[in-house]
Amino acid sequence: MTANKRIVLSSDHAALELRATIAAHIAERGWEVVDIGPATNESTDYPLHGAAAAERVASGDCRLGIILCGTGQGIMMAANKVAGIRCGVCADSFSARMIRQHNDANMLSMGVRVIGEGLALEIVDAFLGAEFEGGRHARRVDMIEPASA
Repeated sequence: MTANKRIVLSSDHAALELRATIAAHIAERGWEVVDIGPATNESTDYPLHGAAAAERVASGDCRLGIILCGTGQGIMMAANKVAGIRCGVCADSFSARMIRQHNDANMLSMGVRVIGEGLALEIVDAFLGAEFEGGRHARRVDMIEPASA
C-alpha cells in the first residue's frame, strides 16, 4: 500500500484505549494504520511519541498522523518541531476540517482528557474527509513553513 492511505498513530500512556478505537475506526475506512505505540499504560514521555509519529509523516512513510495525550497540546508541540509538519489540536469537527482545508495540516492531535470517544471519531472523520483547498491558503501555508524545509 502507498503512503497515500497510510496513517501513523501514537500517544502517551493516557490514550491507549482511545488510540486503539481510532485505529479500528480508520482501518474500517480503508486506511492502513501504522500504530507506533506505546503498548502499555506505563508512564511515558509524550514528546518522544509526538516526534516519532511526525518523523513518519515528514519522511513520506505515512501521509497523515494522529497523536493523542492528555490535552493534545504537549504532543502537538513536539510534532510541530519536525520540519514539514503542520499539526493542530482539535476538540471539534469544524476545526479538524478547517486545519486540513485551510492549513494543509498533515497531523491531528487530540486530548483524551478533553473529549470522549464519540466526539473523537467525529473529529477523525472530519480530518480525514477534508482536503487542502490550495489557492490563497497555499500562500499562507508557505509563510508558516521554515525556510529550510
